[in-house]
Amino acid sequence: MDLIETLCRVALENEAEDLYLKADNSPRLRIKGDLIEIEDTIFSEEDMERFLDRCGYDESPTKEADLAWENSAGQRFRVNVFDSLGTRCAVLRPLREVTQSMMALGLPVERLQNWLTRNHGLILFTGATGSGKSTSLASCLSWVSKKFKKHIITIEDPVEYLLKSDQSLVSQRQIGTDTESFDKGLRAALRQSPDVIFVGEIRDYETAKAALHACETGHLVVSTLHSSDVVETVQRLLMLFPAAEREGALHVISRQLLGILSQKLVPGEDGNLHLLVEHLENVGVVKKWLEESEINKIADFLAQGSQGENVTFINSIILAYKSGQISEEIARAACDDPADFNRIILGVSHGSR
Repeated sequence: MDLIETLCRVALENEAEDLYLKADNSPRLRIKGDLIEIEDTIFSEEDMERFLDRCGYDESPTKEADLAWENSAGQRFRVNVFDSLGTRCAVLRPLREVTQSMMALGLPVERLQNWLTRNHGLILFTGATGSGKSTSLASCLSWVSKKFKKHIITIEDPVEYLLKSDQSLVSQRQIGTDTESFDKGLRAALRQSPDVIFVGEIRDYETAKAALHACETGHLVVSTLHSSDVVETVQRLLMLFPAAEREGALHVISRQLLGILSQKLVPGEDGNLHLLVEHLENVGVVKKWLEESEINKIADFLAQGSQGENVTFINSIILAYKSGQISEEIARAACDDPADFNRIILGVSHGSR
């Protein structure tokens, strides 16, 4: 077995998220967020050249590229190639099939299943890079595929989980190889008879506009934004539109948004990562506030925590701390304002954010 095959086997056996390769350096694995060096092993420049040849890498158009590779055991990897001060590097990420259920991940199962069974509308998952959005989304789409006879189209950059066609037919498309961009892939998807469309990220005006149009034409659209919480998500989505179009965009968002789930991953007391969530369902008075652009009222309403469909991060943090799932230190650090945690622990009521 050659070195790259051995390294990939080690990565899979240790459930590594990523394998890092740098010519003439020791390989490294990312395991539970930490970067671990594989000592006494050097991945030479010759090893790198042989590996990239097997991936079909052509450096003439660009010095960096997204590729795919399959090892001898049939395991697929996403490969990103780049240079660091003239030294060739590559990061390999295993493409895994979905194995964890929404409940096992700690997601609000009843709320998500309620959203995912709708015939049309927009569901947004948000959080920083590394917050577990891809894993959560893969679990949700896998549930839909098992339960319903639908056509699920995904537009991803890159594909991170391989989804099975169970009751549903799943068509996974990757930016750069299967389609040119999120907005072009989304517009094309409308001609491919979809029921559910997963757009890897809404990052620009064209994609946001196409996503809302897809909802209005009777499709369920699931996507992500890089925003820290529910309120920032609404603000960021709105800011993607030119000022002259924001009033109209809010009108559509108020009718098509089903819900927002924001998430964070923090170290748990059991040595694994623990999921913290904040979520808002677009029902009742929330629709009115969205249409009237009264976002601050949504923030206050969410902070009250009086409805089961709405949970704030601080609620999630306190619950995880009181149940012994995370330490006091981690709980306090996870709060935007650690003073909020101190007040609640001391029994002082928590007002609006």
